[in-house]
Amino acid sequence: MSYTITRTIEGGDFDAVDARVRAVLAEHGFGVLTEIDVQATMKKKIDKDMAPYRILGACNPAMAWEAIGIEPRVGAMLPCNVILRQTDEGVEVSAVDPVASMQAIDNEQLGEVAGQVRAELSEVVAAL
Repeated sequence: MSYTITRTIEGGDFDAVDARVRAVLAEHGFGVLTEIDVQATMKKKIDKDMAPYRILGACNPAMAWEAIGIEPRVGAMLPCNVILRQTDEGVEVSAVDPVASMQAIDNEQLGEVAGQVRAELSEVVAAL
């Protein structure tokens, strides 16, 4: 099983794809709680150069509320990360597959919520 839902936007401008990802996430009820500029962090911390790479911590509050109600420690696995990375082909967008990541937790109800989140994130990636 793959652990991400991925699509490459061929020839895409990194910042334009980032803006589009955020807009489509919002259309599906997700907000971006955290953002890590991996490229800048690697340069600052270990003086290494790399192509643009950003991690967005996306959260759908209603679904997070439901998941936490079912399994209070699930917060250790939240938010749903979405990465953007520049490749030779364009900008690759990868969202975590929550069904794959939640397999570590033996809770059928939580699996159902993860399936709903997977469906939403799949729609987000497809809409880019």
